[in-house]
Amino acid sequence: MTIIAAADGSALGNPGPAGWAWYVNDSCWRAGGWPHGTNNQGELMAVLDLFRSTAHVPHEELKILCDSQYVINCITKWMPGWKRKGWRKADGKPVLNVDLLKDIDQAIVGRKYTFEWVRGHAGHDLNEAADDRARAVASAYQQGTAAPSGPGYPGTDEPGQSVPLNRSTRQTGPSDRAVAVEPPSLFDGADAQDEDLTLFGDQDLSYESVRGTGQDTFAEPETFTEPTLFAEFEEVAPLGQSGGSSDEDTVVLLERELLRPDVRGDLGRTGMLLHPDFTEIGSSGRIWSRDELMMALEDNPGETPEVEVISADRISSNTILLSYRSYGRTGSALRSSIWVLDDGRWRLRFHQSTPEK
Repeated sequence: MTIIAAADGSALGNPGPAGWAWYVNDSCWRAGGWPHGTNNQGELMAVLDLFRSTAHVPHEELKILCDSQYVINCITKWMPGWKRKGWRKADGKPVLNVDLLKDIDQAIVGRKYTFEWVRGHAGHDLNEAADDRARAVASAYQQGTAAPSGPGYPGTDEPGQSVPLNRSTRQTGPSDRAVAVEPPSLFDGADAQDEDLTLFGDQDLSYESVRGTGQDTFAEPETFTEPTLFAEFEEVAPLGQSGGSSDEDTVVLLERELLRPDVRGDLGRTGMLLHPDFTEIGSSGRIWSRDELMMALEDNPGETPEVEVISADRISSNTILLSYRSYGRTGSALRSSIWVLDDGRWRLRFHQSTPEK
């Protein structure tokens, strides 16, 4: 029999109150969290706890549905290489979330598992169920209330109960110490490593059948193609929301802000500016998710180009289309950005760039 489960994480503020959950069905799921953590930590912990919760049935294959390409790549591609380097990246910097990754590395030994990437917030029943439970735990920590941790997997010795809000246990994830030592991080995928940049080539990577046996081979990084959004800028713009006399002015200021390397390197601030469902179509035709873009920009924020605004057109009461031309070392490009008003805040929902010949 194959166990099919979705695993997801949530962090309010990222970092902030965080939760994780895996879900098989309404009578088989588990959740936990911490007062302070990141999306990536939640995603990793959900997978780790799923392996631990099914350790008593090692003959059963796991099919894990996950909306985090960062997590999938960590487990199926990058961990063997990081281990060979002493859990360090190619540039010698330590791997983030290393405690969780080491625990996962031990938990998957001898297990058969398959990862399938699913798009988050797209109506996938199992993914939505896991997301709802992870977010409920994060909200509980934020509000100081209790949240159910779920019944667990049949045959384990951990009955369902409420997630405690003042301590860490096996049920709620890694120790407070493990969480505290992690540097602030934002977005599913913000903990980018050099090897993560294989996501950003012209090729599309498929996660529909990424299989592991505990003995995955490590794929060397492929050529990195710089994302088109926020590529090479030199003009400095004011930091912050608004400052203009109209919504159109505000959107122009926010777009310029996102073009600044210091802002692109600040995952907390960028997380407030990019919509959770942000996507980009790059110059090669590659479609990038917010996770992928943030992983790239964290390690390679680039420089600031010059900008020539063409137009800022309101296409609905809560949507503005911004068109502009950028000039950088690699030449000029025509760019389009769609900004939407999300809970009272303008956030970038879509971006596309076309190089000018």
